[in-house]
Amino acid sequence: MPSKKIILITGTLGLLGAILTGIGEFLLHYDPLARFSISNYDFMLATSTQQQTLGHFIAVFGAPFYIVGCWHIYLMLKPAGQKLAFTAFILGSYGFIVGGDWISSRASIGALIHFQERGNDIENLSALYQLRYESLLAVVRTTTLILSALYIFLVLTGKSYYQKYCFIFSPIVLLLSSLIVYYFSPTLGKYVMPIALNVGYGLFFLMSLWQAQKIENPPKSNL
Repeated sequence: MPSKKIILITGTLGLLGAILTGIGEFLLHYDPLARFSISNYDFMLATSTQQQTLGHFIAVFGAPFYIVGCWHIYLMLKPAGQKLAFTAFILGSYGFIVGGDWISSRASIGALIHFQERGNDIENLSALYQLRYESLLAVVRTTTLILSALYIFLVLTGKSYYQKYCFIFSPIVLLLSSLIVYYFSPTLGKYVMPIALNVGYGLFFLMSLWQAQKIENPPKSNL
């Protein structure tokens, strides 16, 4: 049974996700005229581009905490049936991941509505895209770098389920390998560069599954 502290922390983070995402979505969507619709987006003219950008970042950075909240639900339901509780976690997490993708798109439709109002300003649209979305890629790269550093450290301790030589298969190293392939062989690299991060993690999980097949009598997890 996981500790009460873990249950409380995961529940608190789930609540944080609801609060942040709610604030972000309010900044994106609030219209004093209440013209809300799923087919007409004129209500998004009520919020400025700057407000939509702020709401976008608050919602996007808040939404992932919902997944931690789903783990909290799993921990709370686990005594009643681990398999069904874990199924609930997977389904809930999957839904919130797709929902996070949706909330990240709202600032774009807002920009298009403002674009229509102001006339053709494609450079402004491109600048907004770079600010709102290209900047998010830096988060993925940073978390991959930190994850890889933790992975390498823990593997080299010799206490994980990975063999020590598996440290060379860290996600960041596999990602950089795609860049090297592209640099030395653009003919081949053009197939991996557009999906470099996915190639890196795909190879990592293949290796990890191979290592997992070798595990004998793993201890029962408290989580």
